[in-house]
Amino acid sequence: MFLRLTLSCALLAGGLAAPPSAPGAPIPPLPPLTSSSAPPPSGAPAEATAPGTGARPPAAPCNAPYRVDKTLPNGARWQLCWEMRNVEGLTLTRIVYTPRGQRPITVLRSTSLAQIHVPYDKGQPRYHDIGSLGYTAIPLRAADCPLGERREQFVCVTTRARGHAHLKSVPDQLNMTAQGRDLVVFAAFQVGWYTYLAEWAFSDDGAITPRVGATGSLAGFATTPEHGWPIGVGDSGFEASHTHNIFWRLDFDVAGRADDVVEQYDFSGSGTASRKIERTAFAAEARAVSRPMRWWRVVDRKVRNADGHRVSWEINNSDSAQYRGPADEAFTRADLYVTDYRSCERLATVNPAPRCARSVDRYANGERLADPVLWVNVGYHHVPRDEDADPMPSHWQGFRITPRDVTARNPY
Repeated sequence: MFLRLTLSCALLAGGLAAPPSAPGAPIPPLPPLTSSSAPPPSGAPAEATAPGTGARPPAAPCNAPYRVDKTLPNGARWQLCWEMRNVEGLTLTRIVYTPRGQRPITVLRSTSLAQIHVPYDKGQPRYHDIGSLGYTAIPLRAADCPLGERREQFVCVTTRARGHAHLKSVPDQLNMTAQGRDLVVFAAFQVGWYTYLAEWAFSDDGAITPRVGATGSLAGFATTPEHGWPIGVGDSGFEASHTHNIFWRLDFDVAGRADDVVEQYDFSGSGTASRKIERTAFAAEARAVSRPMRWWRVVDRKVRNADGHRVSWEINNSDSAQYRGPADEAFTRADLYVTDYRSCERLATVNPAPRCARSVDRYANGERLADPVLWVNVGYHHVPRDEDADPMPSHWQGFRITPRDVTARNPY
């Protein structure tokens, strides 16, 4: 196990002060989003320090500049708070979605990166890049946040087009068409040779897309032909191939903390002409592996939309490389973990809290689920290429969270 040197030059020059922090205590139900409390001084710990039990510490709302409140052109509104935590880096809390003309609905109590595990194909090294991520945040310049707003130097809040929201041809009439738009919140972190772009996109149709872009520089590790790819002139130098296994922690509070259930959906009948839906509800902590056509959702047992259907958010992790490591990396053996809330379970590996286990595979030990937390593992196998020569083009990995029955019709 290796932890990269994660102190940026700026931090070494300025001392070991964290980027400006916001209040880190967990968040109460919404609305409203108002507070007279001020953020702690720069360098103050942002993370909660409650005991490692299921009981949550008192809530602390956020104030400017840590509050984001954006109404997109179609009338959809997103409200959230952000923090730069010393351990996890950029953390988003109190995430609320309001479809046009409807009431607000809470989605997530918090979400953050939970680990970037980087094992090399040759067997060594095997990095765990998150442990003090907040210290590596890169100050952003105007060019890094086009048409957006920089918050406390380290966070960009902006919007961008995402293409067609829909296009329907109607005979003898104009097409029914709309262009979608996203609210985007991101920060950049310098970890060793890599620059990681941690981004959350909040779409005007209620979807959320967490993803990470890896850019910066290749490590320059020379290796043998079976473990890498020729870089540069001729076939004398081989750059080492490796995998980025990125974990996200998602503390859902669909329409409030109570009554959330996690369900898994499969479709039997592969190789035949028909498909049959199969639902599995998780009553206890569990781990799951991605399969073709498999997805999960977090559903509220009581809150329903205008059609009488239970509101939920669907999780799709179909783009993962599904890396599986050796026995001492059992945390790589699943693509989604469901655990009951414990404040000390913060990272998927190398967890810093001594009261809890060290990795997510040990968190999921069969306890009854009362307040589920999801951990999503997305892998990307990076085989270097000549085009990766400095600066390396960003390669992205992530997953999608989609509203399922939150509204009774297209929210446009």
